[in-house]
Amino acid sequence: MADLFTGNWSYPTAIRFGAGRVKELPDACKALGFRRPLLVTDPGLAKLPMIGDALLALRKTGLEAASFSDLRPNPIASNVDSGVKVLRAGKHDGVIAWGGGSAIDTAKAIAFMAGQTRPMWDFEDIGDWWTRANAAAILPTIAVPTTAGTGSETGRASVITNEQTHIKKVIFHPRMMPAIVIADPELTVGLPPRLTAGTGMDAFIHCLEAYCALGYHPYAEGIAVEGMRLVKDNLARAVKDGRDLAARSHMLAASQMGSTAFQKGLGAIHSLSHPVGAMLDTHHGLTNAVAMPYVLKFNRPAVDDKIKRLARWLGLANPTFDGFLEWILALRREIAIPHTLAELGVKQSHLDTLAEMAAADPTAGGNPIRAGVPEMRRLYEAALEGRL
Repeated sequence: MADLFTGNWSYPTAIRFGAGRVKELPDACKALGFRRPLLVTDPGLAKLPMIGDALLALRKTGLEAASFSDLRPNPIASNVDSGVKVLRAGKHDGVIAWGGGSAIDTAKAIAFMAGQTRPMWDFEDIGDWWTRANAAAILPTIAVPTTAGTGSETGRASVITNEQTHIKKVIFHPRMMPAIVIADPELTVGLPPRLTAGTGMDAFIHCLEAYCALGYHPYAEGIAVEGMRLVKDNLARAVKDGRDLAARSHMLAASQMGSTAFQKGLGAIHSLSHPVGAMLDTHHGLTNAVAMPYVLKFNRPAVDDKIKRLARWLGLANPTFDGFLEWILALRREIAIPHTLAELGVKQSHLDTLAEMAAADPTAGGNPIRAGVPEMRRLYEAALEGRL
């Protein structure tokens, strides 16, 4: 019994939260001793005035800032390699991660790999592989999120796809946690409704899977529950009116709460989603949102009581497992989330490969019910057909 109440707990970092706080970026750089920061962002954001304005503001304060934006929506190892080359060539001493999950994950991996001599895959989140890293050679990172979804800005890992195997790998080290986060909800206002919906559901699912995952971590569960409440009350508002700054602020907080909570674990929603994203380059949060109800129903025997408790906390009219599932499906319809994986391009011919990849995904171990290859295959079939 004692083993059920044993865990290693660690919580996140310094967060400067609030509208307009992006103006504090030069001060944050100087607080960490940056002289030559490398700002890592995605190709779309790199074209927007916000990036040019940020670089100008940094240079006006005497910082020799440069940028890197050669990365994909589902970042691959060569994106990290290219960024490390730019970082070393420019003799940069810190990294600014600016954007959504793809940019922040890539930036964190670049900062991590800056001084390493071993291949990146040697630091996959397996056992104590993180101890192989030269911790002193990891550069500090400042994260500036522009989406409310992955919460990578308060996480200690990056998800990077191996181009050879088309498998998403989790690269982990405690020092990959950004040293400072500037969480300015004004930067999320321009996010289109479809991306607001997909990233917002990602935040919700991080909270949901952490809440349901195996293990004892009441801190994580408490944060996860409040994160889900914030999503319930604010996601549809943010999708409907992207200028609703209150809704955007709450969603940004919920996103960071999700990534803080999921150190307890994730589960089969992510296990199903990661291979689809790696194979078909689908949006991660959107793919999670499609897979969610099928995994929730699969897990029902293990989580029924917890979901009833959650439904009461969320104030649902029908505080039961069925009532929670009905609410999830209604929310998905309201914000235009597809119902099936077929709508994301998944085909029957993909399922054998996807099931093998899903069962091997590191998130599978946190699922409250064991899911091997046969179970993953059945889940994919249900999600392909829309069968609940």
